[in-house]
Amino acid sequence: MARNKHPEETVNLILDVAFRLFMEKGYEHTSIQDIIDHLGGLSKGAIYHHFKSKEDILVAVTNKITEESNKMLDEVRDRKDLNGKEKLKTIFRESVFRPVQDEIFTVAPDLGNNPRLLFSIFQDTIEEVAPNYIQPIIEQGIADGSIQTDYPAELAELVIIVANIWTNPMIFNNSPEESYRKVMIFRQMMQGFGLDIVDDELLGRLQELAMIYQKNKK
Repeated sequence: MARNKHPEETVNLILDVAFRLFMEKGYEHTSIQDIIDHLGGLSKGAIYHHFKSKEDILVAVTNKITEESNKMLDEVRDRKDLNGKEKLKTIFRESVFRPVQDEIFTVAPDLGNNPRLLFSIFQDTIEEVAPNYIQPIIEQGIADGSIQTDYPAELAELVIIVANIWTNPMIFNNSPEESYRKVMIFRQMMQGFGLDIVDDELLGRLQELAMIYQKNKK
């Protein structure tokens, strides 16, 4: 089956299977053979033709996961009809209300038990999202008067680490109640910077995602 596919289709098949297995079993407990067993006849040689190692597959899986999100960030960053503060609020809303989030939180593993995958997410947050998307928006906000800070780079890292890492129940295995308290602290923190961007609707959606995650861990 896979031999008749175009190379990019074969790569996508490998990544889709690997993503599902990483989610179900964890990266550390998924072998190359596990991936092969779910590829409908694709050989080990065919996999190594595209990827040198399981870690290379992980990098590609992570890139695929973040590609859609980064595309959204890119579009919001470059909008001309919003000020910096409004762009930050739009990013948070677009991120948590994406329909794919339900699927991610349904099949997601405890990322605390998946150190490689967790590090990949953290690395993307610090090296890609903060400097290329959040910081430029904050700098736009400084220029248009909607955001006040003398430290845009540091604020960008703080905001995205708290939002993507600290409040993420997949990392800390938070209950919906614990998630609520963390998001309330995040809300108060943002208000302290003059950024009233976490509204009640957003708060409710984050609780909903935490409930989906906990329900499917049982």
